[in-house]
Amino acid sequence: MTTLVWLRKDLRLADNPALLAACRAGAVVPVFILDEAGEGCPRPLGGASRWWLAGSLAALAAGLAEKGSRLILRRGHPAAVLGELAATVKATAVHWNRRYDAAGAARDEAVAAALGARGLEVATFNAGLLAEPWEIATGSGRPYQVFKPFWVALRDRIGSVAADGAPEAMAAPERWPASDALDAWGLLPTRPDWAGGLRAAWTPGEAAAKDRLEAFLADAVETYPDRRDLPAVEGTARLSPHLHWGEIGPRQVWAAVASRAGGGRAGAAAEAFLRQVAWREFCCHLLHHFPRMPAANLRSQFDAMAWSDDPASLSAWQRGETGYPIVDAGMRELWATGWMHNRVRMVAASFLTKHLLIHWRHGEAWFWDTLVDADLANNVANWQWVAGCGADAAPFFRIFNPILQGQTFDPAGAYVRRWVPELAALDDRHLHEPWRAPPMVLRAAGIALGRDYPPPMVDHKTARQWALDAFRALPAQP
Repeated sequence: MTTLVWLRKDLRLADNPALLAACRAGAVVPVFILDEAGEGCPRPLGGASRWWLAGSLAALAAGLAEKGSRLILRRGHPAAVLGELAATVKATAVHWNRRYDAAGAARDEAVAAALGARGLEVATFNAGLLAEPWEIATGSGRPYQVFKPFWVALRDRIGSVAADGAPEAMAAPERWPASDALDAWGLLPTRPDWAGGLRAAWTPGEAAAKDRLEAFLADAVETYPDRRDLPAVEGTARLSPHLHWGEIGPRQVWAAVASRAGGGRAGAAAEAFLRQVAWREFCCHLLHHFPRMPAANLRSQFDAMAWSDDPASLSAWQRGETGYPIVDAGMRELWATGWMHNRVRMVAASFLTKHLLIHWRHGEAWFWDTLVDADLANNVANWQWVAGCGADAAPFFRIFNPILQGQTFDPAGAYVRRWVPELAALDDRHLHEPWRAPPMVLRAAGIALGRDYPPPMVDHKTARQWALDAFRALPAQP
């Protein structure tokens, strides 16, 4: 028996239930299909995601080769590609791990129906979540929209978590089908090659994901609650892109971190991190139950929000030229590395939606193109959370003060000085509000506002009042 395994956001060998089930049944043909224009296709990939995908597929192909297998690459509509491959290798079954976004789930149903009509057996599995979205519900059977009770329900349901290893070997089919060359897909930027910072910061692939988790467990997990909000230090796991592409699964992460849990400080630190894994899960459940979230406010009262149409301000925010150093540092880190520290993401997103009153969808679109961990559920849910229009949302009147945020979480200025080097010579006292520095201090630091670094594009207190006035004008939530 030969089984096709259709890989998508599960680019790993270990704890991959679709792959493991196929290995138990007989010969396996792993397949990745690039389909960015087909009917019912989820969003086309952003530039940073395309870069990551190229590296992840290369790493997966190498891992499969070590098991005596191959990765078959094809472009086109999945139903047509899988049907043609099944005929070529005489496969009798197709396995894949489920998608939970509306477009992905609908496409999976259509593909399953088309393959079933060809007489192929289709089996699907859960590789990407700790619990299926329909397994966690309130007492009335409705999906949770507040995180704390969701966290309790999820934790109680799953209890301890076990993760499977990789198959020891993989049987090959009688003949291998032709495969596209990865380089021919043009996933990597060339003219210009803007990915130098990404290459310096990241190594895609399953082995790199495992190494990053092990490093976090060895060095950072016990100090996670104290250091997770400090952007200048390596206080977080930085596993998000690996989780997004399925180079490591949530069961693997949960099992490894939970093994550190116990009493005292270590247990509290482990639980704090597991709550973040559960927040990722919460976002996926939200997108499953509320599929319009990528385009619509979950809280419909925000449909009447008086957003500003201001392309120049949006562009300044994207370039990291707002005049607020902590915001600009984050936006420049994003552009250079494809990633931004989570605390700074919240500050930058709050600035766009509340200081500039620019619709969260513009920020979400920019993050989608520039983040290596651009996950639809996480991106949309978190932008709506910051904007005040989503589930368990931060109240709209919670408007981050970018000056205070910088002073609190980057007090020595190491993060700002790294990403906004034109301010590096400024003293700590004035670093997060350089426009308040006396002219003599600015001259000593070699800074002329408006020449070397922009003045603040809006006054914090004034912008905060504009945002509050716009919020108060909204109708009551129905």
